[in-house]
Amino acid sequence: MKFCVIGLGRFGYQLAETLAEQGMEVLGIDRNENIIASIRDKITQAICLDVVDEQSLQPLGLDDMDTVIVAMGEDFAQSILICALIKKHFPDLKVIARATNKIHEDILTLVGADKVVLPERDMGIKFAHQLSKPFLDIVNISDTFAVTQIAAPQSFVGKTVGELQLKKSRNIICIGIKKKGDDKIILANSDYVILEGDKLFLAGETQDLSNLMANI
Repeated sequence: MKFCVIGLGRFGYQLAETLAEQGMEVLGIDRNENIIASIRDKITQAICLDVVDEQSLQPLGLDDMDTVIVAMGEDFAQSILICALIKKHFPDLKVIARATNKIHEDILTLVGADKVVLPERDMGIKFAHQLSKPFLDIVNISDTFAVTQIAAPQSFVGKTVGELQLKKSRNIICIGIKKKGDDKIILANSDYVILEGDKLFLAGETQDLSNLMANI
């Protein structure tokens, strides 16, 4: 897949570098020459450019991209302008924009951004979940539904996934298992015997997941 990241501050830089490490084609754009010089060898292409109008967009070849990420959240006005220009000239192109607050998020949505992220807010929420719940990690699919990873409780060890009857008793589904010492995640089979050190991936209502952890 091909990504264009406009704005290579801390968020955009890390995003572009990580996408490239994952094998994606990445075009990075920033007006700071030092930043461009430092990332040039880490991504597919890096261009020093200040995107300020329609003319500056034309030579970038955005119509060849799958997704454009407008990452300069600190520059409120410019991020809105760039999103509006991209959606005007490339209406079918997926645009993800970074916002710094709710007003910024609302305006970016109004000008056509397909998705708006607030990294600081989202990270704060995720960290709060980690502090308040004994989960190894949690991904909120919605306000009430999540997927989480837990270390296999001692009461689960030696039992099969089927014997736990999590769906019937807890309204939770075990969807995957990571064996101790193995980074590979396998699909949960009802006949799998849970071993000490296993990590379980569970899906369900957030409250049901919290109730499970409070009672095991």
